[in-house]
Amino acid sequence: MRRLIPTGEATRPVALTEAPQPVPAPGEALIKVEAFAPNRGETFLLEHPEPGLLPGKDIAGLVVQAAADGSGPGIGTRVVGHPARGGWAEYAAVPTHSLAALPDGLDTTRAAALPLAGITALRLLRTAGSVPGRRVLLTGASGGVGHYVTELAVGAGAEVTAVTATPARGERLKGMGARVVHEVDAARGPFDVVLESTGGAALPVALSKVRPGGLLVWFGQASRAPVTLDFFELLKGSERVTIQHFHYAGAPYGSDLSALVRLVERGRLHPEIGRTADWTETAATLVDLRERRIRGKAVLLTGGAR
Repeated sequence: MRRLIPTGEATRPVALTEAPQPVPAPGEALIKVEAFAPNRGETFLLEHPEPGLLPGKDIAGLVVQAAADGSGPGIGTRVVGHPARGGWAEYAAVPTHSLAALPDGLDTTRAAALPLAGITALRLLRTAGSVPGRRVLLTGASGGVGHYVTELAVGAGAEVTAVTATPARGERLKGMGARVVHEVDAARGPFDVVLESTGGAALPVALSKVRPGGLLVWFGQASRAPVTLDFFELLKGSERVTIQHFHYAGAPYGSDLSALVRLVERGRLHPEIGRTADWTETAATLVDLRERRIRGKAVLLTGGAR
């Protein structure tokens, strides 16, 4: 079979190569990958790839070999999956606890755009707690996570202010019912919850927008710049604010994937796919994703996606 492997080159981060077909463990199903979606964080790993790195966490396709232990979907089931690695290939072995079956109305292209960003959005909002009637500030809202968080939070009754880099990147969020600004400074606080993914100079500003006793959830550093907090500046702001570190990871993922599938099926969640291309164009797509030239998700097709 063919798979994509890292090259360590900035302008061509991956290349196709021939590789053995994976042998599933007893609790894994073998999936014929029809579509996969890279994440911007994966592009950073490819800059200095560790030996043996096999990228690929968001996939959709067809079960061609059911798990030997009897768990999970049977042969011929269309699924979305979130393996730990190795998804950018013609076949991937995926733990059955990280698979969800797809209904007829959900194509594999849209399904592939769900896993990491969608799971992150669900778990972020659970961390934030009940959001109906609450004021939520979301930074770095242009990407896949931002779109899912905005749609889910607005749908749940939150008043969302989304920070995007440009007006064009904010149009869809505005259409969902969010207030869109392009600088954290422009956000009109105070906010009950701040979901912060930019880091650098933006986090202290976002922190200053939290109401007394409020919550800031720090879930990313898209600026790639470290954060500096000044104790005395904090004293000038709201008291008793909690700063909580967040990382989405932690299998099993199957129940969250099933929840995302149901939300899409019921018209409550709409993946934004900024680019769909054949997987032979993955290297160029990764560069554009890294450089923020793609709005929403990019999905690569290995053939047979529907």
